Amino acid sequence: MKLTKLSALGAAVLLFMGTACAQKKYDVIIGTYTNTGKSEGIYVYSFNEETGALTYKNKVGNVDNPSYLTVSPDRKFVYAISESGENSSVSAFNYDVATGAMSFINKQPSGGRGPCYVEIDHTGKFVFTANYGSGSLAAVPVLEDGSLGPDLQQIDHTGASMVKPSQKSPRMHSVVMDPENKFLIASNLGTDKIGIYHFDATKKSHPLTPADPEFVSLEPGSGPRHFDFHPNGKFAYSVHELDANITAFTYNNGKLTPVQTITMLPDNFEGKTGAADIHVSPDGKFVYASNRLDLNEIVIYSVDQSTGKLTFVGRQSSMGNHPRNFAIDPTGNFLLVANQNTDDIYVFKRNKETGLLTLTDNKLELGRPVCLKFVAVN
Repeated sequence: MKLTKLSALGAAVLLFMGTACAQKKYDVIIGTYTNTGKSEGIYVYSFNEETGALTYKNKVGNVDNPSYLTVSPDRKFVYAISESGENSSVSAFNYDVATGAMSFINKQPSGGRGPCYVEIDHTGKFVFTANYGSGSLAAVPVLEDGSLGPDLQQIDHTGASMVKPSQKSPRMHSVVMDPENKFLIASNLGTDKIGIYHFDATKKSHPLTPADPEFVSLEPGSGPRHFDFHPNGKFAYSVHELDANITAFTYNNGKLTPVQTITMLPDNFEGKTGAADIHVSPDGKFVYASNRLDLNEIVIYSVDQSTGKLTFVGRQSSMGNHPRNFAIDPTGNFLLVANQNTDDIYVFKRNKETGLLTLTDNKLELGRPVCLKFVAVN
């Protein structure tokens, strides 16, 4: 009888441990361009964390060029910018994490022309937009029901740099919250500056003020585009669209200090480049960055854990054209690349020891994919 009770108890413990340690499940939300007629809006696919396979789950249509997305911390809402010229906007959607269903709530002006990036703070109280066309950024309040409020803060910029026409005026290209939710990092491709803004989450509107220093300047003609923090919060990385370099920084309470600039280009390369996206692996051991135009590849670097500096590891073809965005799944096992101009998404297996990528059999054909966001569903 005692053995039976112990066996039953052991089985219960094992069941509990199995439930507690069950692998998380993830969806991938995909933003696209709809102006070519190849896409209808925002798509949701379930992701198999063991094989890397993508399976259609849901979509929302009648959205104009929802190219870049962000998801609220509680996973109840999705926010998407619409690249629509003078009528550029940011939209809010209800999101059902169980079914992947999305429904439109409302939209507000993006605070400028040609928005290309959207971010949400870690409390879910503000959405930030980067407007490439006008070079401005904006902070849009999020109301209790997930809708976007009208009292936005728009911050305009001035200046230019040496590469025309890309740098004939300010070109805001990304806005990224720091890990502690205290500062917003704003990459301005047109002025070769990365702006730093103090963020006050207690305010109901206008939460941004310039930090001290207000920005860090990069090499003229570099064109800072996207930015990512290391998981330790002490290092950060900027990818430059125009010179195809990456700058590594140390980071401390709103202060960025450059420690290294390293090229993405092969030796003796003379073609056209357009560096695009950058991400640090979840384990913090590697940095990945994408390049477009004549290269169309992902470049891989290892990270020195004491200094944050990078060492070249290798390069992997994106298998398509114009890898504008890519994403590493939260387990760190796979890397997904969205090739905008060939209407496809490829899945690569990631070697956690070497950082190198291996093409899998998983490929998704989807019109003009631009942005990939992983969302936990359990």
